[in-house]
Parts: sequence; C-alpha cells; structure tokens
Amino acid sequence: MAGSNTDDRPQRADEVPVRPAATVMLVRDAHPGVEVFMMKRTLSASFASGQYVFPGGRVDDADHADELEAICDGIDDAEASARLGLERGGIGWMVAAIRECFEEAGVLLARRADEESFVRFEGDLATAMATARHQVHAGERSLANVCAEFGLRLVTDPIGFVSHWITPMGERRRFDTRFLLARAPEAQEPLHDGGETIDSLWVRPSDALQRCRDGDLQMFPPTIVNLEWLDAQPDADAALAAGEAMGVPSPILPRLRIDADGRMRGIAMPDDADYFDVPLPEFVLGSHR
Repeated sequence: MAGSNTDDRPQRADEVPVRPAATVMLVRDAHPGVEVFMMKRTLSASFASGQYVFPGGRVDDADHADELEAICDGIDDAEASARLGLERGGIGWMVAAIRECFEEAGVLLARRADEESFVRFEGDLATAMATARHQVHAGERSLANVCAEFGLRLVTDPIGFVSHWITPMGERRRFDTRFLLARAPEAQEPLHDGGETIDSLWVRPSDALQRCRDGDLQMFPPTIVNLEWLDAQPDADAALAAGEAMGVPSPILPRLRIDADGRMRGIAMPDDADYFDVPLPEFVLGSHR
C-alpha cells in the first residue's frame, strides 16, 4: 500500500547509533624508519569498501568477558580505562583490538605464561593458529578458549593509544574508534583474510601517504592523519614511546560539508576556521529525497 512503508522515511542523522570500535597500528622497524601493516577492504564491503585500513573493528560484548580480563598481562580494567579515557570497560577495547588483529591479520598479541616474548607461530602451532583464527572469526570459538588451549596470555600492557575519532553525523554507520599502537610480533607474519580484506602490505608511512596522493591507495582522513603522526617517528620504539607520552588524546569529530542538494562536498576538521559554522545534517546522507 502506498505510503505504508516506514522504510521509505528519511533516516534522522541523530538517531544513528555510535558503536564502539578499536583499531591497531602494528609497527616494526624498517631500517631506517618504521613500517606499519595495512589491509585493503573488499570492494563488496558495506562500509569502507576498497579502503586501506589498519586491523580493527567493533568492540563486542564478548570482549568484556571476565575470563578475558583475567588473562590480560600487566593491566586491569581500571588501568586500561584510565589509559583510554573511559570510566570503565577499557580492557574490552584492548581485547577487541587484539581479537580483530587475530581475525583479520592472523597476528595474536599474546605470550606463553612462562615466556616474556610474543608467542612464535612455528610448525604445528602455526597450523593450529591458522585454524583458530578462522574459528574465532566465524564465532565458532572464543578468544579466551584459544588462549586456554594453548596456555597463552594477552599482551595488553604495551598497547598505546594515539588518537580517537568519531564518525561524522550524517553517515549511515558511525563509530567511536580508538586508534591503538602495538609492536608486531617478530615470529608471526600478518596476512589479509581473503574475505573482508583482499590485499595487505607492510609500508613506510611516507610511502603510503604518497601512494594515497597518487590515487593508488584509498584512505579515510583518520587513517591519513595517523600515518602522518607515525611518519614523524624514527623507529618503532620511538613511536611506542610517543604514544605513551601523549596521554589521552581528545576525540576528533569531523563534520560533513553538504551542499543544497544534500550531497557531500568535503569534510570540516575541528581545526578548520569555519568548523563551527558547518551545520550538522538533519538526515543521513542520501536518505532524504
């Protein structure tokens, strides 16, 4: 019946939920400089299709499970929350970053209980971890279960917090994303999953930024800004130290520049002179006909 389908109504921008998310920049020394691991999202993705990103995703309820906090090394929820500028639940954001890194890149920031360095994916363990990666991604088993089977503890203490971005109002999907930083394990080789991500590479931040300018790599503004920050670091140790020294970063909330026809013409950043003059959209972009 005409007029009875409420799905035809334009979606109000202020009704789009802002979902918690965590992403992690895995870094290693490049001799000279630093490299970061990036992946290309599949072209069929409903969000960020074709974009080059760092491993990451939504913070799920399961990431806050008590059994996970018990196997996090060197930090509890109170300390993690203080580090991330949260009242509570900070450990869940770190666990989410580790889980997403395992699911998307096959890298697990964990160590054996009797060892100090990251677990090495070698021999039969490499095969077992490849299987576990896909099982966790498919929801067939939990990260806590994997750690229990192989006697692992999550290495959360050295994870740094370098920036905090919130998706602009007017987007169909909005995320409250904390960009974290961690050293990549030496004996684990990250690789895209071939599903949600279809390509991956280790790259110097300066090279990634140039390739973005050349149109070779597509990136969202938060990715570009974080690469610019990372490009100023001489090596992985310096990057980790700089992340620790900055304290709790202030959240960055860009605004969409929308023309009279409801089309996006650009993005206003908080340090733009006209940022507060850019009106917040009433409806989600493309939903108001």
